[in-house]
Amino acid sequence: MQLLIVRHGIAEDHDAWAPRDDDTRPLTADGKKKMKEAAKGLRSLVPKLDVLASSPLTRAMETAQILAKVFDKGEPLKVDALAPGQHPSALAAWLRSQATRRTVAVVGHEPSLGTIVSWLAAGVEQSFVELGKGGACLLDLGERIDAGEAMIEWVLRPSHLRALG
Repeated sequence: MQLLIVRHGIAEDHDAWAPRDDDTRPLTADGKKKMKEAAKGLRSLVPKLDVLASSPLTRAMETAQILAKVFDKGEPLKVDALAPGQHPSALAAWLRSQATRRTVAVVGHEPSLGTIVSWLAAGVEQSFVELGKGGACLLDLGERIDAGEAMIEWVLRPSHLRALG
């Protein structure tokens, strides 16, 4: 299985959004525009997705919906294991339930995504990867979806993805 990991696009400022619920903080107009361009770049690298899943938070779901349009997919799945603060093993368990799929894409948040990449690739819970807003990473999970089993294929900044689009 290949796992495409995407950080949500540029969202409204955290402090300016307060005291409203941070879970409902949306993408900005510029964030949506840049994410559409980055999604086209992602499609040039990963032509087909079998499954598209997202954190249930608004900014991640909006990002996943942009990806869904570019990849001609239906509504993204909401996966609680992608919400901030979840242990990487929770996502691994969900990924095992998708084992018949060839390419799975997930949209989430930092620092959780960096921790997921680090855990899957090296078996450590301390992140050594940080994805920029709208950035992405491709992992080859092979046959075993567990700590230290994945290979990192690439990590790209959002500006690189937009240039590819």
